[in-house]
Amino acid sequence: MPRRIALLKPFITEAAHRLLDRVENSAHIDVIADFAAPLTFRMICAILGVPQHLDNTGTRDTLMATIAPDKSTDQGRAERDLHDLLDALIAGKRSGQESGGVDLLGALVRAGDQSGAMSEEELRSTAYLLLLVGHDTTMNLIGNGMLALLHHPAETERLTAPQAGPGFVAGAVEELLRYDSPVRDATFRCAGESIHLHGQTIRAGEIVSLLIGSANRDGRRFADPDRLDLARTPGDHLAFGYGPHFCIGAALARLEGAVAFPLLLERLGPVQLAKPADELPWRPARVMRGLAALPLVRR
Repeated sequence: MPRRIALLKPFITEAAHRLLDRVENSAHIDVIADFAAPLTFRMICAILGVPQHLDNTGTRDTLMATIAPDKSTDQGRAERDLHDLLDALIAGKRSGQESGGVDLLGALVRAGDQSGAMSEEELRSTAYLLLLVGHDTTMNLIGNGMLALLHHPAETERLTAPQAGPGFVAGAVEELLRYDSPVRDATFRCAGESIHLHGQTIRAGEIVSLLIGSANRDGRRFADPDRLDLARTPGDHLAFGYGPHFCIGAALARLEGAVAFPLLLERLGPVQLAKPADELPWRPARVMRGLAALPLVRR
């Protein structure tokens, strides 16, 4: 619930400051490894109730290896490791040994056990989905958004201006979501019936992939869609999906973005890319769009 998520702002802000304290005197910073990845993973672990000893780089690497493996990754091993980790986490919630308070995963386990509405496989899949999208998508938002701001110094100045209040920052996050969406494609859809669309026929039973990144640059919906304009009001972008498929973690992502961007710009000071933009590494995932690293140097 958005009002529950809003209560996390002091926790997110404190965690963000601690991460930036670590690189305060560093000439080189990787926005992904040093900030976006640990911040977003820590937040979703706190909400789900993942024990502190599992809130670490190893657990995060195991999770990410299942969606964007590199050539050295044993995909089957990564999936088995994550399967075992989720089973152990669910068992801990069920036994009460890892429920220090009210948390989302513990509530799901209790509700599923009491009603019988969720099978063990559904419970495991839901835990995986929440852990993944609560981390990966917001990490992409921060990385993609910072890259966009580095390419648009005039917009960065608008965001860091003294008169840029919470309302402007919130709108800026929406524009960054639209401009370079952290989820590029929607999950596959199957046409329930044949339809005719823009001179083409999609037949019943055919598989369709919806391109969120393309929709968010649609000139019929957004004026001058390829221009970053932080004062724009892009309230109908599809970065969080739509209708019954609207992202359950939208409020958390928006809050993390609203905390992260002003703090990064303030604490890092003048920075620039450590390598040409066309040499930046992007993670090889079909659905997600996110940088594997965003190396910066202080000027």
